[in-house]
Amino acid sequence: MTPRFCRFAALLCAACILATAVRGAEYEPKIGIQTWTLRNLEFDQVVDFCVKHKLKYVQMIGGKHMEPTAPIEETKRKKAILDKNGLVCYTFGVAGTSMNKEENRKLFEFAKAMGIKLIVVEPREMAQWDNLEELVKEYDIKLAIHNHGIESVYGKPETVKKILDRRDKRIGVCLDIGHVTGAGFDAAKVFHEYNGRVWDLHLKDKKVETADGKNVILDVEIGTGQANLKGLFAELKKANWQGVLAIETDNNVFATNPAKYVDGAIHFVESNQ
Repeated sequence: MTPRFCRFAALLCAACILATAVRGAEYEPKIGIQTWTLRNLEFDQVVDFCVKHKLKYVQMIGGKHMEPTAPIEETKRKKAILDKNGLVCYTFGVAGTSMNKEENRKLFEFAKAMGIKLIVVEPREMAQWDNLEELVKEYDIKLAIHNHGIESVYGKPETVKKILDRRDKRIGVCLDIGHVTGAGFDAAKVFHEYNGRVWDLHLKDKKVETADGKNVILDVEIGTGQANLKGLFAELKKANWQGVLAIETDNNVFATNPAKYVDGAIHFVESNQ
């Protein structure tokens, strides 16, 4: 190896380290909200809450917040309100799906009307992925697989990985941090092992306690549970991840006073970068 080549290699290495450091320094997480957290509020109240708490990125649930099967006029009316208030409905979910491709098409048409490029889903039957993948290709809209507890269809990361290996690259993951933690997995490790296919994150925290010889999974304030959030944040920074951390809670007590819970979540994220 010549001295000139050694100097070149050293300079190249230094440049790579500097570029990585710059990317890390520039990374700022996008904090949003999953409106399941605001399930006790009506649509207009959700809008006011998001504006007050400076939450630009909104993930809507079905029912009184947004409904894919609603008349197009209603969808456009709500979109106009979001636009007027500077809010972005970046995704919807967890959306119901079925074996009926034309029923699923309604979901994609709704997303198209809203300008949504990502839909969060959790199909109960593996066979649904055939028609869903066809729609992903037709509409060029991503799907993100959501996980609930260990006993749910996608409760084990290995199950999700098998789908990612076999399906279109636009099919990825909505990693529910709380549920993956409650299922006994390390959220940071799981994120890393999904190898760039995590499109969305549900930011919640859980801890497992034992009562009467049985494990009880508790939904707790962000940063007070067993989720490896600091490790996960380090992985997000390393990957320069461009998705949204959607604040969510399954705890009905927190949902009755979402402001306190959301403020705590925002503070925790901002204090751990």
